[in-house]
Amino acid sequence: MYTLSQLSNLLEEELQKTALPSYPENLYQPIQYILQLTAKRLRPALTLLSCDLFKGNINDALPVAIAIEMFHNFTLIHDDIMDNAPIRRGNDTVHQKWNNNIAILSGDALFALSMRQLIKCDPSNLPHIIDEYTKAALQVCEGQQLDMDYEKMYAINISQYIEMITLKTAVLLAASLKLGAMCAKANNIDSQHIYNFGLNLGIAFQLQDDILDVFGGDKFGKQPGGDIIANKKTFLLIKSLELANIDQYDIIKSLIDNRNEKYTTYEKVSKMTSLYTELNVKEITETEVNSYYQKAIACLNEINLPNDKKEVLQLFASQLMKREV
Repeated sequence: MYTLSQLSNLLEEELQKTALPSYPENLYQPIQYILQLTAKRLRPALTLLSCDLFKGNINDALPVAIAIEMFHNFTLIHDDIMDNAPIRRGNDTVHQKWNNNIAILSGDALFALSMRQLIKCDPSNLPHIIDEYTKAALQVCEGQQLDMDYEKMYAINISQYIEMITLKTAVLLAASLKLGAMCAKANNIDSQHIYNFGLNLGIAFQLQDDILDVFGGDKFGKQPGGDIIANKKTFLLIKSLELANIDQYDIIKSLIDNRNEKYTTYEKVSKMTSLYTELNVKEITETEVNSYYQKAIACLNEINLPNDKKEVLQLFASQLMKREV
């Protein structure tokens, strides 16, 4: 049995060995840049771990794992452009370091490179792998579109929000685990259970991210309050709109609208954070995080593997939920 740390190190080595063209420089240097930024490589490591759990050869899953990491970074490049985010993993985002046009094209190239990795899989398994991979890729795009649509809308409910983060965030985590199981040729029932484990854990992870964006300071490598600045419909904001009295609702609406730049960025973040505290939404969101975490563990328990083999995923889930403000 491998540990996640061992698999992350193995992926780092493989990524370093993955040769990229050097010309044109402005196409491939941004790709090299984002792939070399310090990262935990959780999703591709989970692909390898899942393959190992079901007694597969992790070398068979390596191309899929590399493809997933490339796809994930492609989404980060494009998301950062759409969010106008200046910082990623504590460094300049690609569009900030170069420009939007270069970042868009480099992201497109990175997606193409991910498909090149994917076709190195076992030919007998390749159609199923490509089908699952592209399904997840499309769902991530659907989630991102909903996220952008919701920025312009007030009347978003919790159910719609959970659907959006499921598509945008949780699906890729879930697919990473399922693809690893598929590389090991696990049965369909266990493959679905490990997918559902990842899906619920991914939702819990994103809800926790909503909290950390506001209350986590700058230690997570992102701009503090970035979701507030971008008018993202997070769980905290939607719940606040549900719970607010008339006066609080009007303040939230004025902060979102911010016509004629009535509030500076600092004031907007500060005032919204104060309202979140008044309405107790941080604690409400934490309860929701725990609910999805427990659902994930229930799915993990359904997988037909000895409990000692599943401990590594139990530990991973527990550690993922320990990111503290």
